[in-house]
Amino acid sequence: MTRERHDAQVEMGLDAGSDVRPCPRLGGKVALVTGAARGIGLAIAQRLAADGADVAINYRSSDPQVVGNAIVSVECAGARADAGVVTKTRAYRADVSDHEEVGRMFEQAMSEFGRLDIMVANSGITRDDLAVRMETQSFMDVIETNLLGAFICAKEAARAMLRQRSGRIVFVSSIAGLDGNAGQSNYAASKAGLVGLAKSLARELGSRGITVNVVAPGFIDTDMTRALPDEMRDSCIARAALRRVGLPQEVADAVAFFASEEARYITGQVLRVDGGLTL
Repeated sequence: MTRERHDAQVEMGLDAGSDVRPCPRLGGKVALVTGAARGIGLAIAQRLAADGADVAINYRSSDPQVVGNAIVSVECAGARADAGVVTKTRAYRADVSDHEEVGRMFEQAMSEFGRLDIMVANSGITRDDLAVRMETQSFMDVIETNLLGAFICAKEAARAMLRQRSGRIVFVSSIAGLDGNAGQSNYAASKAGLVGLAKSLARELGSRGITVNVVAPGFIDTDMTRALPDEMRDSCIARAALRRVGLPQEVADAVAFFASEEARYITGQVLRVDGGLTL
């Protein structure tokens, strides 16, 4: 054994000759991720499980096979050989814009897991159209899911975290919420609202050890962006400083950072994950 490895093991509190691994980054933590049956939400759930957290997956209307596959993939992520633990995964159906359904989901999750340390509000929908043609209901549908839903879930999460005097709340916004986007006035408004919500909650909850932050993805490889015309995709890629589309896992990495102890003195902040698209 090298001197450097010996010193590192001593610093971590391990016996120099022991094979015991340090606790995973989020070992012993419980996370709830909304909209986690696919896309960015699923990548976040997988990453948190890989870091050692037990994960509650929320979904609304996904196909049962999609949900089943999501559970298996998160469980596999949590059973990584180098994690040293096998995490628990459960799935809960709830419309995040419905107070009663969300209340039941959190009650069930608390009953099964016993605590809640991390809540990621990722659920989101789009109803794109130019503002002059947009139906009022299309505007409200997006606001109710993307913004009201995040508020309802954050409110329930905060109640559990206040009792523990600790917790991490992360909102998944969008660069559209920071810079606007033609044809997405409803979506941009909902995602911009998450920033104000996060900053307000950060001030309200900080004294109890609860942080609230925002991740704002740019052009990410998802089902939604794959459906865009090739010329639009090519234009976004060409404008990004890194000259490529982002991956859901790269958004998940940012969320995992905010959920970790490394971010314990960071709250009320917005992190763009856009490959330099909005420089």
